[in-house]
Amino acid sequence: MTHDHDLVLRPTAAQTEAALNPPPGRTGGDLVVESLAALGATTVFGLPGQHALAVFDALRRSDLRYIGLRVENNAGFAADAYGRVTGEAAPLLLSTGPGALTSLAALQEARAASAPVLAVCSQVPTPGLGGGRHGHLHELPDQAASFRGVVKSVHTARTQSQIPSAIAEAWTSALTVPHGPVWVEIPQDVLLAETSVPVVSGGDTFPEELPPRPELTAVAADLLTRAERPAIVAGGGVVRADAAKKLRQLAERLQAPVVTTYGGKGAFPWTHPLSLQSWLEDRHTTDFLEDADVLLVVGSGLGELSSNYHTFAPRGRVIQIEADLGKLESNHPALGVHADARLALQALLETAGERTDPSAPERVRAVLDKVRDRIAAQDLTLEQDVLAAVRKALPPRAPSFWDMTILTYWAWSAFDAKAPGTMHSAQGAGGLGYAFPAALGAAAADPTHPVLAVSGDGGALYSVAELATARQYGLNVTWLIVDDGGYGILRAYMTDAFGQPTATDLPGPDFVALAESFGVPGVRTSPETLETDLAKALAAPGPSVVVLPAVLRTFAPTHTE
Repeated sequence: MTHDHDLVLRPTAAQTEAALNPPPGRTGGDLVVESLAALGATTVFGLPGQHALAVFDALRRSDLRYIGLRVENNAGFAADAYGRVTGEAAPLLLSTGPGALTSLAALQEARAASAPVLAVCSQVPTPGLGGGRHGHLHELPDQAASFRGVVKSVHTARTQSQIPSAIAEAWTSALTVPHGPVWVEIPQDVLLAETSVPVVSGGDTFPEELPPRPELTAVAADLLTRAERPAIVAGGGVVRADAAKKLRQLAERLQAPVVTTYGGKGAFPWTHPLSLQSWLEDRHTTDFLEDADVLLVVGSGLGELSSNYHTFAPRGRVIQIEADLGKLESNHPALGVHADARLALQALLETAGERTDPSAPERVRAVLDKVRDRIAAQDLTLEQDVLAAVRKALPPRAPSFWDMTILTYWAWSAFDAKAPGTMHSAQGAGGLGYAFPAALGAAAADPTHPVLAVSGDGGALYSVAELATARQYGLNVTWLIVDDGGYGILRAYMTDAFGQPTATDLPGPDFVALAESFGVPGVRTSPETLETDLAKALAAPGPSVVVLPAVLRTFAPTHTE
C-alpha cells in the first residue's frame, strides 16, 4: 500500500548527471539562481550591490531574464506588478543594508495588496552576524528584524546547503493564500564561496489551498437565500483568486447588488444591472449597504477606503469571506469565513438557493442617479472629461497602474476597469512613486498589451530615473503625468484644514524635455487633445511620456457629513 508521504520524485538521467558532475566554478550565488529557475522563475528584478555580486554573476550563467532598475524601491514595485499580473512569485534581488532598506515601502505595498514577491537579499559575512558592532559595510544589528513587520515571512540561509530549501519555503509562502512578499537572507561569504552542492534541479512546491469550513458556508448560504435585501462588497481578494465569474453567477442567483472596492476594480461588470460600481466614498452607497439585511463581503477587510473612512455602520448581518486571517472581523462583527474567495464562492454557488427580486436593478439605478446628481452639482466637468479621455484612449484589455494622485482618486470611484486584474494602484499602503515602475514590471510580464502608468508630478519625481530602465529594455509603457506643480491632494487637504498649504508646491522639471533626454518620446497635451495624444502614444511601441498640465479637484467627501 502506497501513501502520499511515501512518494519520491525520481531524478531524470540528466539531473543525475548534473548532480554527479556539476560544472566547475559554481558558488552559493549559483545555488540561488538555480533554485529560482527550478521553481519556475523566468524573470528577476533588482539591482546589484557589493555583498550580492555573486548572485548577479550567477545570472550570467543562467537563462533567467534580468530587469535591472535604478532604485531598489522601484525594483520592488516592478516585482509587485509582475506578481499581480502573472500570479507567480516575482524574484527581487537586493543587497545588504541601504539597498535592502530602500525596498521597504515597496514590500509594504506588496503585503497590503497580497502581491507575491520573493526578495532575496545578501547579508554581511557570517562572522559579522549576531548583532555585534564589527564595522562591516552596510552592517545592521539585525537586518531581518527590519522586515518582519512588513513581509509575510522571513527565511534565512546560513550555509550553502540551506539555500535551496530556504528559497523553496519562501516561494511556497509567497504563493499560499493570502499571497504576499517574503524575505530570504544569505551572508556574502556563503554566496561567494565555491560550492560542492549538486546543481539544483528539483523545485516542486505545493502552496496550500484554503477551502472554507462547510458548516460556515452552509449558514451563509441559508442567510443569503432567505435575505430580503442582500448586497455584496467585492474586494481585491476576488480579483486575486480569479473568482469574478463565480461572483457574477452568485450575484445573479441572489439578485444581490454588488459594489467593488478600489482593490477589487473589475471584479464585477461595470454596466451590469446589479452593479453599484465603485462609489464607496459616497453616502448614498454607504446608506444602501447599511440598509442590506445580509451583506456578503468577499475578499475585503472593510478598511478605511472600503468603508467610507470607517463611517459605514451595517445594520444587517455581515458575512465576511477573507483569506487573511488578521482581517477577519477586524472592523465589523460578522460570520467570518477564513477562505480563498474562489473556493468560498464555489461553495455558496453549490448551496445557495435562487432569489427573485425585480426591484434590485431599479434600486441600483436609484443610487447611481443620486451619485451622479451629487457629482454634477460640484462643477467638476474638467475632471470627468480627463478621466473619460483616459478610458477612451486605453484599449479595453490593457492594464493600467495608478499613483497616489487626484486623477487616481477619481479613477477609484469612477473608472471602468473593463476586466478584472487590469487596474492597479498603490492604495494598499498609499506610498508615492508606484505607477511607473509597476507598469514596467507589468510590461515585462506581458508584452502583448500596452501598459499605462498615471502619476502626478510629485509622484513622478520618485521614479523618474526608471525612464532609463524603460528605454534600456524597450518596455511598452506610456506614462501620463498630470502636472499641477506640487502635491495637489495635500495642497487641497491643507487648505481645507488650515486655510493655506505649506510645503506642497514643487517647482518641477520640463517632463517632456526630461523624457527626451533619456531617449523616450514625450508630448505635452491638453484636456482637449488628451484622448488623441494618449491613444497615439499607447499605439506606438516602446516607452513614451504624455504630460498634462492641469489642476484637478476631487469631489466633495461625504464621510464628514
